[in-house]
Amino acid sequence: MLVYGDSLSSAYGMPAQHGWVALLEERLKHEHADYSVANASISGETSAGGLARIGKTLEREQPAVLILALGGNDGLRGLPVPAMKKNLAAIIERAQKAGAKVLLVGMRMPPNYGDAYNRAFEHAFAELAREYRTAYLPFLLEGFGDRAELFQPDRIHPTESAQPVVLNNVWRALAPLLKLVSTSQVVLGTDFPLRNPEANVKDLMELGFSADDLRAIFRDNAIGLMPRLARA
Repeated sequence: MLVYGDSLSSAYGMPAQHGWVALLEERLKHEHADYSVANASISGETSAGGLARIGKTLEREQPAVLILALGGNDGLRGLPVPAMKKNLAAIIERAQKAGAKVLLVGMRMPPNYGDAYNRAFEHAFAELAREYRTAYLPFLLEGFGDRAELFQPDRIHPTESAQPVVLNNVWRALAPLLKLVSTSQVVLGTDFPLRNPEANVKDLMELGFSADDLRAIFRDNAIGLMPRLARA
């Protein structure tokens, strides 16, 4: 499995093992899914940059699944939406021709970019997913994009505490593509084993997540955490 994105997928501002891509690999192991994960995400990457290197990357990694999470930097730079859409389409075509299933991950822009640009930007991802019949996640940061406390000081990159929530968004679109059925239904997170569940529980409780939410997020890690959650 190949993750092909920008800084939102490259564990920007934190150790790589704490980013959502590393947590995805842990989740796949937990689900006994026979996939390894390669992360070819580059901070600052645009759709044009991604297109320029996709051929060699596909040849090197030979993925069965491509998670395509580019376009955010195109939007932040105000680049033309048609050009971004054309680049993403070419990446999808190359991946599908190489035999990979594709999960297309969408992004949204802040309101100050204007309604017309934002609508065109958001619709481009949906239109590509329909045209190429890819799996589709409309918004990588769904559910917390307006919560400043879950972002680093630049207000662009999610914190380490937000990574389980990012992964949950990805997993909901990815699992059907892999024909995996989770062992439990979750609300905000997943039931995969985390490297540091105590720290994540503390951070998320301080941010206002309920005990029920946390029981879902850490369901399989909850043996040692249940007494704390029971008191919440």
